[in-house]
Parts: sequence; structure tokens; C-alpha cells
Amino acid sequence: MSSFNQSRYPLLDGPTPLTRLKRMEQKLGAPHLFIKRDDHMHLALGGNKLRSLEFWVGAALEERADTLIAAGDPNSNQCRLTAAAAAVAGLDCVIIHNGERNDWGLKASYPSHLLGAELRFVGPMDEARRAAVVNDTADKLRAQGRKPYVIGNAVLGALGYALAAAELLSQTQQNGYALRHVFLPGSMGPTEAGFIFGNALLGNPFEVHLVSVEYGQAELAARIAGIYDDLQHATEQRVPQFETLPIHFHMDYLGDGYGVPTERATQAIYALAQTEAIFLEHTYTSKTFACFMDMATAGTLPPSEGMCFIHTGGTPALFSQFDLFEKMPAGA
Repeated sequence: MSSFNQSRYPLLDGPTPLTRLKRMEQKLGAPHLFIKRDDHMHLALGGNKLRSLEFWVGAALEERADTLIAAGDPNSNQCRLTAAAAAVAGLDCVIIHNGERNDWGLKASYPSHLLGAELRFVGPMDEARRAAVVNDTADKLRAQGRKPYVIGNAVLGALGYALAAAELLSQTQQNGYALRHVFLPGSMGPTEAGFIFGNALLGNPFEVHLVSVEYGQAELAARIAGIYDDLQHATEQRVPQFETLPIHFHMDYLGDGYGVPTERATQAIYALAQTEAIFLEHTYTSKTFACFMDMATAGTLPPSEGMCFIHTGGTPALFSQFDLFEKMPAGA
């Protein structure tokens, strides 16, 4: 499981911290609450995509690429961390932003600029059209004699979180923690599918709770199941069928859609900051942590079965989301 026979370029400085949320336990009156700090990495303020980028950059270098191409909105965690990975690997980086080149877009994408990436703003568009722009960009770079590598292969990227599952289990056992339930944002799929696949290879020591921040349950489950099945074929590892796994979907925290704040998520941002001095952002982590807090107090999980929130990062986005805080929630 340690290599999956894939090239891997090291971007993490050892395991990320697993810590107990002692003040949050006091606030909620719930025991055994933990956080896995994947926002606590030494490159570019960290985030889940660095785990995927170890495999993406490894593949790029194996193909003798000289340029990484990534796409996302100006706040994109993946874009910023691709720029960071390119910088330390000695590669060029082109980032396609499906947004306007305006004051907000330039400020939100400034970390990628600092890291040396070439930023191209192509205006608002859906994922399919953005993918076409990325492919066209790659073709034009090849015509210029360059060797681009497009970031985003879901199966390859998922390998990073398959290893993260083993890392979390090792930390849990070494520290003697009672930890059973793991909470992740439910979105594009590689992070979720990778962790679920790694968990399955380990014999499912964790129950996985996915909090949708983007899709309805049917689409979310189909995306993750597809990557999970492809991982089986790519790694030639035998694992149980997706439908039999200990996965729980939480659909009540999406609100009005992707990136749209909810009152409960905003309260979660304040709660974690004011108890543990840890920052969340509106798009992914706050909605997931809101569910985590509710489940900790709902009484539906056995108190002896600890809960872990995996903080997938994206913290820099918080500082361009100031206008999303309409008012400080009562009791914050």
C-alpha cells in the first residue's frame, strides 16, 4: 500500500497532526473529539491537494513534463497548491481561472502569483467548458515545444488519501485514541474515494461520514463509487463492493448550494476559532464541521466511539470571504 507502484514526489514533511479538541469537548459536552490537521503542512499553508499532488507531480516528472496546468476559481486550493508544488519541483505552472480578471479575482489568486504561476482568467464557465479550455491550452503549449501535464487525474490523485487513511490509523493506534467516525467534505471525489479505499484496504477501522458541499446524494455517491472502482483496477487490490462499506451521507448542510454560506456553517467557523484557534472557510470545511458538531451532540453515536474531523485546508480562502459574513451569529 505504501507505493501502489506509482511515482511519488514528496511534498509532505511527515504525518500531519492528529490532536484532541479539548476545548470543543467542553463546549459541546462530548468526549473523544479529534481533528486531523491537513491544513497544517509546510508548503503554501497546506491542504488536502498536496497529498494528491505527490502522485500528480510524480507522474509529471516521469513523463518529463516541464509545465503543470491546473484549473479552478481564483480561490482554488488546488490551484494554489499546484503552484506551490511546481515551485519546489522546478516546473513552470499555468493556472486557468474560470472567473473574471477583476479586483476580487486578482486578490483571491495572489498566493498563486507569488508562487510564480502564470494566471489566465477565462471568465465564468461550467466544468465541461473549462476542461476544454485546459485541453486547448495544453495543445498550444505542445505546439510551442513545451511538455505540459494536466493536473486532475482523479484515480491517481485519490492515492494520496488512501495513504492518509493508513496514516490516521497508525496515529490512532500509537496514541491509544478511541476513534471510529471520520468526517470529510463530500465534493469532487478523489479525497473521499481515496480515504474510503484506503479504509477498505485496512479492514474498515473507520466509519466515513461525507457531508455534501456540492452535489445531491445520488451524484455524490456515483462520483465517489466510480473512482473507488477505478482504484481497484488501477492498483489490483481486492476490496469490498462500495455499497457494502460503512459510509454515511449527510445532505442537510449544503444549504443553497456550493460556496453559499449557511447560518449553521458560519456558527461553526466562529465556534472552532473561539475554542481551538483553528480557522475554517465557507465552501468546504465549515459545513463539514457544522455536521461534526451536531453529530457530537445528537446522541446518535456511542460516546465511546471517537469522532475525527479531517481539516482539508483551504484556509487562505477565508480571507477573501469577508463579505459572506452577514453578521456575527448570536453567542459567538
